Amino acid sequence: MFISVLDLFKVGIGPSSSHTMGPMVAANDFMQYVREFANANPEINNYQIRCTLKDSLAYTGVGHGTDRAVTLGLHGYLPNTIINEKISEVIERVCAAKSVPINVKQNASFFSENDIIFDTTNSLKQNPNGLIFDLLDNTNRILISHTYFSIGGGFISTLEEIDNIEAPIAYEPSESYPFPFDNSNEMLEMSAKSNKTIWEIAKANELHNISEKELNDKLDQIWAAMRSCVESGLSAEGILPGGLNTKRRAKKLHENLQSDPENTIFNDWLCAYAMAVNEENAAGHLVVTAPTNGAAGVVPATLYFCYKHKSATAEQIRQFLLTASAIGGLIKHNSSISGAEVGCQGEVGSASSMAAAGLCSIRGGTNAQIENAAEMALEHHLGMTCDPVKGLVQAPCIERNGFGAVKAYTASSLALRESGEHLISLDQCISAMKKTGLDMSHKYKETSLGGLAVSFIEC
Repeated sequence: MFISVLDLFKVGIGPSSSHTMGPMVAANDFMQYVREFANANPEINNYQIRCTLKDSLAYTGVGHGTDRAVTLGLHGYLPNTIINEKISEVIERVCAAKSVPINVKQNASFFSENDIIFDTTNSLKQNPNGLIFDLLDNTNRILISHTYFSIGGGFISTLEEIDNIEAPIAYEPSESYPFPFDNSNEMLEMSAKSNKTIWEIAKANELHNISEKELNDKLDQIWAAMRSCVESGLSAEGILPGGLNTKRRAKKLHENLQSDPENTIFNDWLCAYAMAVNEENAAGHLVVTAPTNGAAGVVPATLYFCYKHKSATAEQIRQFLLTASAIGGLIKHNSSISGAEVGCQGEVGSASSMAAAGLCSIRGGTNAQIENAAEMALEHHLGMTCDPVKGLVQAPCIERNGFGAVKAYTASSLALRESGEHLISLDQCISAMKKTGLDMSHKYKETSLGGLAVSFIEC
């Protein structure tokens, strides 16, 4: 198994990697097939595009901006390109458009209000985040149809891919890499045999594809985006969009901490930094999937704390990201990082586990201690539901990232004071998370049909 650090940490926009970034990528990909078909059939003059959202995407798609993301993708935008635009202006323009350009001569009829269908009744068995794109002629005959699944972290799979791979993610065969580990036990064994740290074997795998300079440059870009997101959130005020009238709190909290530093502890700073990121995410601004948008505050908060309060160097930050990606890759490969599949244990739980491992690494932990820290952080998120109020990535998501960062720091500290020997392995914990997610009612997996989402309405 090999999932690159550059795939796990992707720069994009909020509020959701599975409900915003993934659908945007899928819509953009579908347009390639539309163009190929239109170019091969010049005699057809009238086209229409239709998108059907399934299950979780249908239930919480409006609150997560899925309809806007699909529209942006059909118009040629991707998460890493839209961030260079005036996003609100682009969204207003494309959502008002009644057609999508296919080529210089042809357009396809598409109006988001009419041509995006929110289907909560007909499930797709493979994954709860399904999208079906159809190209039709003027008699409503389907000319081409493609089914995609947004599987978390901005990753997508096609119907053909998801039916023919063991885990719902396309990855490169591990045999072609110097350290091909599929679970944490193999990772520890390879580290011991090679006398390398976890981050060093992760780096060796990355260098199979790119140069060290390119890797360092890209890691530095990821950190720069994370840092920018934290600092933007700490300076912003106002009400978040969506109708809950959620006030931004990170700036005022941060100012309070700065005015009384003697009475603050690491928990306070971590919460301020994590909330800053997730307020930016909720606003639909730039964010880095880490490994998802809903959990995007945990890793940047812990890194920013090390940078601001512990003078972390550029090399330590790269070390942190590489270690975290090794853990995140294992979780994604052997379970899921999607709230729609396994609840928020797969999002904030995974992020906390990754952050704990990264922290333990740069604080001098052994490989055994790093694995222990990752396990503890994930273990204490088991069973966590995903029940966003009004389908928005705000309550309880924003505060929850702060608590995920606190648990990560606590787990790394506890692991560093022990030998690394422990009862439950990370592999066993990942397996338990997957089984718990499978047993969890769909009401608690990003559908807003249970938990806080319902309790808030009842109140």
